Amino acid sequence: MAQRTSGYWRTDGGRTVPVSRAEALDAWGAAAYPLLVGVASRYHDVITYSDLGAAVQRESGVQTSVLLHNWIGRVLSRVIPATLDRAHPPLTALVVHTDDGMVGEGYREVLEAAGLPPAADAHARELHAAEARLACYRVFCPDLPPGGGTAALAPLYHQAVQRRRAAATERPAPVCPRCRVQLPATRICDTCS
Repeated sequence: MAQRTSGYWRTDGGRTVPVSRAEALDAWGAAAYPLLVGVASRYHDVITYSDLGAAVQRESGVQTSVLLHNWIGRVLSRVIPATLDRAHPPLTALVVHTDDGMVGEGYREVLEAAGLPPAADAHARELHAAEARLACYRVFCPDLPPGGGTAALAPLYHQAVQRRRAAATERPAPVCPRCRVQLPATRICDTCS
């Protein structure tokens, strides 16, 4: 059985062979592209950073003990030019955070590569990513709905947006049951009390 080491390594015939960080990132970048094409082949599917991280290690055979957030962005940075070279939509828009369903700050690289200005805010970034995901599905998904489908926020982020909207809907101000005057913050009618 291969011994686990720190850093980056591949197992070769039961031996643990160290690899450089650059070799690991290149191997993971090469593995990420077809994995993301697979995600894009399923309408409205997304993949989390952690699931993609595990998948690229499995597919490439290169493992690491380094925390995901220290390297996954650099893997996606290798996918961006590969999509541009192939005239494909930005597959990295399919990758979202586990906790909030957002593409996150690193998505600015997609906008920069496309020659677009930075997103005005996080929600604008997520709307752009939703359109980019739709473009991915239109290229790679064989089962699009009639009309080519619609852009959609990632499910977890969509739920958060819906909750915020529901919480922000204006609730009618309480009124006095006797005189029908709007109650102050104390909820005691100044007119009737």
